Amino acid sequence: MPDVSLKRVTGLVKWFDPAKGYGFILDQDGGPDILLHANVLRNFGRGSVADQSRIVVMAQSTPRGLQAVEIVLIKPPASDGTPPIADLDIALIEHLDALPLRPARVKWFDKAKGFGFANIYGHPDDVFVHIEVVRHSGFADLAIGEAICLRVIEGPRGLMAAQVAPWHSAVNAADMAAPAAQGEDRPDLLAHVAE
Repeated sequence: MPDVSLKRVTGLVKWFDPAKGYGFILDQDGGPDILLHANVLRNFGRGSVADQSRIVVMAQSTPRGLQAVEIVLIKPPASDGTPPIADLDIALIEHLDALPLRPARVKWFDKAKGFGFANIYGHPDDVFVHIEVVRHSGFADLAIGEAICLRVIEGPRGLMAAQVAPWHSAVNAADMAAPAAQGEDRPDLLAHVAE
């Protein structure tokens, strides 16, 4: 029997601070703010979430108010359709979903400096990650060692992230692609990188 004390809530992330380990969600129906703890976010495969991201959670009433206990969905903040940085032209943004998701790990990232680097599994080169691409993808920050997925392009100075996604995105994409790839050799890791 399902727990009837849980309530499905849709709203916007008011703010989330990875250093503090929590943030709050604004209920779209005008209810009280909902506490979002870092552990709940980690259970969803994320280390952070950008302000104004649309989020669907299962919330539970506690003596201290409503608290998210499970995340159902996170959608990045609404985009105006413009690229997050100049190195990503509008044609690329329109076809971003055609690029493969590559499993990666954050090598280092400094939010104050506005950039960092990640490493794609099985590929020796560093991938440049800009803070605006991170925000545009719905993350507030990236932690050293965090497992993520990247859509990568060849930029003017080397490989760069065009989109950041949660780690589980690569697992889901691999599961969907597996039946089609049975019996075929795995293509080169960056064979589909746009130039």
